[in-house]
Amino acid sequence: MNLSYTDSASRTSEFSPPEMSADSMEIDDSLYSRQRYVLGDSAMQQMAQSSVFLSGMGGLGVEIAKNIVLAGVKVLTLHDTKLCETWDLGSNFFLRQDDVLTQRNRALAVHPRVAELNPYVHVDTSSSSLDLSTDLCFLKRYQCVILTEARLSLQKKINDFCHFHQPPIRGNPGVVTCMDSRTHGLQTGQSVLFREVNGMVTLNGTARQVTVLSPYSFAVGDTSCLQPYAHGGYFLLVKTPRTYSFETMEQQLSEPQVLTPDFSKPEAPLQIHAAMLALDAFQEQHNRLPNIGCCQDAEVLVKLTEEAPVNSELVRCLSRTAQGSLPPLAAAVGGIASQEVLKALTGKFAPLQQWFYLDAIEVVKPLLSLSAEEFSPRGDRYDGLRACIGETMCLELHKLRVFMVGCGAIGCEMLKNFALLGVGLAKSSGEVCVTDPDLIEKSNLNRQFLFRSQHIQKPKSSTAAVATLEINPEMQVDAHLNKVCPATEGVYNDLFYSRLHLVVTALDNVEARRYVDSRSVSNQKALLDSGTMGTKGHTEIIVPNLTESYNSHRDPPEEEIPFCTLKSFPAVIEHTIQWARDKFESAFAHKPTIYNMFWQTHSSAEAVLQRMQQRETLEGAFQVVKLLSRRPSQWEHCIILARLKFDKYFKRKVTLPPPPHTHTHTDSLFWQSPKRPPSPIEFDLKDSLQLEGTIDTLLTPDCVWTTERLRMSPRMFEKDDDLNGHMDFVASASSLRARMYSIEVADRLKTKRIAGKIIPAIATATAAVAGLVSLELVKVVGGYGFESFNNCFFNLAIPVMVLTEAAPVKRTQIREDISFSIWDRWTVWGHQHFSLSDFINAVLVNYGIEPTMVVHGVKMLYVPVMPGHNKRLKLTMQKLIKPSVDRRYVDLTVSFAPEYYFSPDGDAHTA
Repeated sequence: MNLSYTDSASRTSEFSPPEMSADSMEIDDSLYSRQRYVLGDSAMQQMAQSSVFLSGMGGLGVEIAKNIVLAGVKVLTLHDTKLCETWDLGSNFFLRQDDVLTQRNRALAVHPRVAELNPYVHVDTSSSSLDLSTDLCFLKRYQCVILTEARLSLQKKINDFCHFHQPPIRGNPGVVTCMDSRTHGLQTGQSVLFREVNGMVTLNGTARQVTVLSPYSFAVGDTSCLQPYAHGGYFLLVKTPRTYSFETMEQQLSEPQVLTPDFSKPEAPLQIHAAMLALDAFQEQHNRLPNIGCCQDAEVLVKLTEEAPVNSELVRCLSRTAQGSLPPLAAAVGGIASQEVLKALTGKFAPLQQWFYLDAIEVVKPLLSLSAEEFSPRGDRYDGLRACIGETMCLELHKLRVFMVGCGAIGCEMLKNFALLGVGLAKSSGEVCVTDPDLIEKSNLNRQFLFRSQHIQKPKSSTAAVATLEINPEMQVDAHLNKVCPATEGVYNDLFYSRLHLVVTALDNVEARRYVDSRSVSNQKALLDSGTMGTKGHTEIIVPNLTESYNSHRDPPEEEIPFCTLKSFPAVIEHTIQWARDKFESAFAHKPTIYNMFWQTHSSAEAVLQRMQQRETLEGAFQVVKLLSRRPSQWEHCIILARLKFDKYFKRKVTLPPPPHTHTHTDSLFWQSPKRPPSPIEFDLKDSLQLEGTIDTLLTPDCVWTTERLRMSPRMFEKDDDLNGHMDFVASASSLRARMYSIEVADRLKTKRIAGKIIPAIATATAAVAGLVSLELVKVVGGYGFESFNNCFFNLAIPVMVLTEAAPVKRTQIREDISFSIWDRWTVWGHQHFSLSDFINAVLVNYGIEPTMVVHGVKMLYVPVMPGHNKRLKLTMQKLIKPSVDRRYVDLTVSFAPEYYFSPDGDAHTA
């Protein structure tokens, strides 16, 4: 794959896209909201005015097309001269069997399915010849040119054209310490802007370059000539533009600048570079790729690399698989390449310099000893895959039974990868079971490419299942609408898990991951986890008896804002936004719910009044009476109540500040950072923010009254509906409170992200993590050893990718001859009259260790020092645990007294 780009606006007739308005478009937040938080509005506007030329509609080309159309470019031209073949069905998810039968051009075949991904993008096609004799002037019309499946000679010619075109192708220190032991998250060389620093006031409004000293402190250069620092202040990261220069492809071929993703094999990128150059030389000589399994072709390719120190085994792997296609690898590279396209169009984030090679040698290498027949074509859609992993592995994938939890952005990408890999075919008794309780929203369409506008408010799982079968009709997909949690263990029980081969998570929260992980460990099933946040992504592979589980490590809990800070001492905009969210929940959800629950308990207002006259205490009665007394009968009453609310929140309820120079008992100033003294706001009709905050948003819960007197309609906060007024309320209330405390007001977009706890997301990162996880799936199915598995972290913005070995499982030594890990299970068989004493004796007999504590979940069944627990020894386990009727077993946790033992190295150990 080769990427080039240009700024020119000249035009030719053969390839040029249609003229479209270059005026700034209004960004459709309902579609692009998650991506806006990644790229920002400026980059989105720039991208929406950019045209892209993409050549080659194979597996990699269609991945890139999908990602950049979802991102929202102005024009995309799909170019290809090849006709559809059966082989293509295994790598191009937008081709269908009819396209093969009718011998359609690949670009024309995928065009309608690419175009329907995003109505804001104009997609056209070209099937004209593109070779060394083609006049490249048509490329002046495009801002970015992408080549896949192109010979090196053509790549160099187009690269030179783009590179040399005018305009050219884009291309004594003061120490700051964070308060409350908070990390600053900066890197040396970045710049920060200071505000509200007291004492050293000349620092305010200036940008300083950072030298990181520790996670909590950094230096900002010489401050000795400035006034003494007193207190307070905060900093903002300043993103300074940087100019990058790139060598031409011709220059880079001999001395490539590469990004190394796997530091366990740092030599790999340069070796692959040399091998790929040899492969192009082979094509120039023979006008074809090496034949699958041909030893003679492999030796010719090895000979072509003799001048460079290339591992011959790597070259033979390349020779055997050169004609093949590994869809997960195409997905991963496609995601990375697509992000580079967006960088080229927008100037947002640091571009890759200049080469990136990603290999799946760990997948292919163990298969080298198999016969050539194993990789030979059979004339079906899996021939490209078979050329890489062999027939036996393909058959294992067909038989696979997978449970995928979640069907959002990652879930859609995983289903696409399953379809191309032939996972879970009906004829092979395989199955993919996917569950997700969510319905499709418009904002999903920007990343979840299996969904279209006509699918909005339909279930994600069943809709995705239908779309997946369009890619591969041979699959068996079972769609559920359930959450996977303790409440659904009757559905996803041990019998359900016993039929599975592995579990895949496509979730967006930690707690759900932890639960699925615990069920996978209990049932000894491999788990493949991945996640993204903006341009960042991670993958984690969990294999029984080989690796740690997801629950083996825990991130620190998310810090909650203290109540006193929200109520009296907001310091940053996040505090005022959370305050506004709390007010929304109280007024529009909590109080109406209490009101409705009260009238569910009490039959009529008359009965309640009679009991109150008898001086009975009725829980919730005061709140109900208060709400009834304020129930409006007409719209004007709502305005009056809203106006009163304004004074309550922004004038009368202001914390009365002591004088500015008041000191505390510790002789420090009361009002110093992060505390800010509030200023009451006088209502002013001429102030648009106050007017909007009062009339449009700060309406009391009376606006949720129904026509039925004793009924209210609670409103659950919904951030993505611009017509419901929810975000209007939060944005206005937060802005007014921020003004009270002299806090810089946030725009609606930022307020929505914080109030709705929106995770920034972009299709490029999603495609990349799904591809990387799917590569690991092949290894799990093949029963590969521990050293073959990789976890991954990447940030496409920097860009950086780090592949690491999976974390090995830890074993705890109980005694010299007994140890255990999270994957071990000690089974004790009981019966109806099996007592606690029988259980303890069984553990002692079977394992030579006497339990000192027995716990079931959070219930302590036996702790000898607890009063009355020794009497429990005679009770049956059934009476102590009270299992459900259909329960065949229960999990118990046992503890043992410490024992000393001596290991073979002569050292004493304690267990």
